[in-house]
Amino acid sequence: MLFKLLFLAAITFFLAVLWESPSARHQFRDELEKARGHINRSVKGYEGWQIIAVTAGATLILYKLYLFLVGTGEKTLWERIKGTCFKTVRSLPFINGKIEKELNKTRRLLETELLTPKPGETFHLSLPEKGLSHEEIMKELDGMDKLEPYDWRKGYTSGCAYNCDDKLTKITCDVFRRYCWTNPLHPDIFPQIRKMEAEIVQWTAKLFNGGSTSCGCVTSGGTESIMLAMKAYRGVGYSKGIQYPEILCSSATHAAFNKAAHYLRMKITIIKCDPLSRQVDVKAMARAINSNTVVLVANAPQYPHGVIDPIQKISELALKNKIGLHVDSCLGGFLLPFMESAGYPLDPFDFRVPGVTSISADTHKYGYTTKGSSVVLYRNKELRQHQFFVVTDWEGGIYPSASVAGSRPGGIIAATWAAMMYMGMDGYVESTRSIVKTTRWLAQELNSIPHLYVMGNPMVNVVAIASKDFNIYELNEEMRKRNWSLNPLQFPPAVHICVTMIHTRDGMDLKFLNDVKECVSLIMKDPGKKVSGAAAVYGTSQAIPDRSIISDIGYHYLNVSLTAAPLEN
Repeated sequence: MLFKLLFLAAITFFLAVLWESPSARHQFRDELEKARGHINRSVKGYEGWQIIAVTAGATLILYKLYLFLVGTGEKTLWERIKGTCFKTVRSLPFINGKIEKELNKTRRLLETELLTPKPGETFHLSLPEKGLSHEEIMKELDGMDKLEPYDWRKGYTSGCAYNCDDKLTKITCDVFRRYCWTNPLHPDIFPQIRKMEAEIVQWTAKLFNGGSTSCGCVTSGGTESIMLAMKAYRGVGYSKGIQYPEILCSSATHAAFNKAAHYLRMKITIIKCDPLSRQVDVKAMARAINSNTVVLVANAPQYPHGVIDPIQKISELALKNKIGLHVDSCLGGFLLPFMESAGYPLDPFDFRVPGVTSISADTHKYGYTTKGSSVVLYRNKELRQHQFFVVTDWEGGIYPSASVAGSRPGGIIAATWAAMMYMGMDGYVESTRSIVKTTRWLAQELNSIPHLYVMGNPMVNVVAIASKDFNIYELNEEMRKRNWSLNPLQFPPAVHICVTMIHTRDGMDLKFLNDVKECVSLIMKDPGKKVSGAAAVYGTSQAIPDRSIISDIGYHYLNVSLTAAPLEN
């Protein structure tokens, strides 16, 4: 924007000088006349239609080149160049045939894993002719529950389920049942749901040290909270005349920001993390800020390695450049505010930091409510207003909408309100104390196991482990044989466990540690052996430079996941 203003000022100054100087005006006219004569001589002999066709064609080519160089979406110039090159190479019949052959193997592997019928499994490919009774439906569900490969209720999964307390489950289910037909789209009909949502936002803003102007709304999850926040910053950018608003975030920032950039046609620039601390490189972020940047993103903590970014330093950048700073605390948002009371003080990470303008925090994780609940917060209503959507000329009436969804499940809001009331400050402090204690103990113990090392400095709820001596995905496969489901990471290869309240009970932390030790000992008997299965697929995928091939696999995985019919032999 500054460059455009300077350019226009220079042109205006040049024209003003020409206008004030008669000799300069005459000279300018003479030069124009010479240029006109040269152009006329160069096109002499061509017909008018030829001149028009060449001019139109050249203009179109230059415009396409401009769009390619400048970009109109979330991809960088380098990504667009790579994509074009790989697309050209893949179009060659011999190469494309080879790639398709390998892709078909992987597709078949996914289909076999997801669609092979389990013993006793039945498939319903059409509605029953006659509706089932309550007892019949419960019997069907009992049969489907037997398909679960992991005992997530006992803590054999990373994250996923955050608190299976029977009393909490009962109260959230009872409250949801009471309000399952309500919809906050109609606050006049369901005023209690409007009140509950406002109170959830108020409580959460207070936890993050928001002032009297802090505000927000309840969303369906972290992805929607992030998308709404980015929409708000896009609106701020538009109001400043920025055509393609840009997000700056780290390579460890959640992929929901990429999704938001894709949906909102924003550009997203990824800043590499420091290889040791796994925090975002603040100096690199400072260099990447430009006139289109509307928001910086900091993590508290980030998903892959559980590391908190240097939020105060990023805040200084935001204030200096007069742009927004969003703190993504979706994963740890209902742990961090209680850590100081739990005996684990942290540097300020919330609205106490002057540059922080918005925060996302998931109530359906460590807020211990049912899935489908998150909160997005803003420092003031002026920023929040850009997330809203209002249609004034619809025949159905004036349509204002606070979030992506129109109708929303009031039962989820009510269950969230009830869970937070049930937990209270004391409940959250105690659960935070247990989780942080377990996380830091696991990090210390895992780091002491030969052939493993912990990535970064996990301070809250996630421990990521890697190895320089063997393929870390082989550890994931061996743990699967012991009924553990961990999260694989990439760039660099690693796996992590997200510690939940369930892992703090019944010695699950010690069982996890002992199982890891046993698996490492087994792997190190033949650390160089060729891996197979998911470990081989995940490991190979990182070596493929054409990421569109990996996208094809991802699309196929989603298509298979949404297929009801069993795999045919």
